[in-house]
Amino acid sequence: MTQEQRLENLIQILATEQGRPVPRACTPEEKEQWFRALCNVRPPWPANPAFLRLQDAYLKQALDEKGITPLAALTPVKENLYLWRGDITTLQTDAIVNAANAQMLGCFVPCHTCIDNAIHTFAGVQLRLACAALMKELGRPARTGEAFVTPAFNLPSRYVLHTVGPVVEGPLTGVHRRQLAACYRACLTSALQHGCRSIAFCCISTGVFHFPPAPAAQIAVETVRAFCTAHPELQVVFNVFSATDEAIYRKLLYKEAL
Repeated sequence: MTQEQRLENLIQILATEQGRPVPRACTPEEKEQWFRALCNVRPPWPANPAFLRLQDAYLKQALDEKGITPLAALTPVKENLYLWRGDITTLQTDAIVNAANAQMLGCFVPCHTCIDNAIHTFAGVQLRLACAALMKELGRPARTGEAFVTPAFNLPSRYVLHTVGPVVEGPLTGVHRRQLAACYRACLTSALQHGCRSIAFCCISTGVFHFPPAPAAQIAVETVRAFCTAHPELQVVFNVFSATDEAIYRKLLYKEAL
């Protein structure tokens, strides 16, 4: 079965399952968008094994086409500390960090550009199911500064660490700063508890949660540096997606390397 045939079958199954008309997508790009959108709005329903095999085959091929970046391919800023600009869903570390919300089920906005949406899309529907089971066991919304661990499923990493960063509405406060630092510490602690030796952080809270990027980066670097002083066995990647964020982190990290 070709990748295009897999995609067409997945769209048909997802649309039928959700009681929607099967969309008429002409180009491969349109089909990819429809698949992503249908996955994004899908509730955490159980999925039959045949669907999962088809989805997993499609996502594996899609990842192969994008290309996996192993940690060994990166150059450290200094020992065990890295800066990398790229798609975190293609990065092969023991764990990657997802900037989640209190519901902890991923982003339900079709094709939204947030990292929560991307991670759930390319991990597969299993990730939302795992998060739903975790939240059912927890019995309450996730709190700011906590971290929760799930398998990464179809991503090249082993685990996804989900953390809820602070939402900044109005001036940045000391509470916001302490909450963000708590997110980094919780993820680092969880990574070690699960036997991880490498972890990649996204820019927590700097998207739709409106934490200013420069102070967020400073908190991230300072918190990670302090933690890794006590745990030098842990390799940490600061993953950025924009040139602006890369410049902010580069200035901070290369200053630290001097």
